[in-house]
Amino acid sequence: MKTAVIKLKEIKDVYDFVSAVTAYPGDIDIVSGRYRVNAKSIMGIFALDLTQPLNLEVFGDDPDAAIKELQRFSI
Repeated sequence: MKTAVIKLKEIKDVYDFVSAVTAYPGDIDIVSGRYRVNAKSIMGIFALDLTQPLNLEVFGDDPDAAIKELQRFSI
């Protein structure tokens, strides 16, 4: 598992983020406080407080590649 901190500032960022994560075959979760959602779920992401930084947890065979691909959302 690899972790990163991201920020989704605009609605377009959420759509771009979900589009990028769905290409990754492994599991990716977003953790915000006590809430954990599937990062491939637009509705799940919109249920979070997007004004705060979000913790990304990447699982699978090549989490480094996913983190690198999602680097543009890092803070």
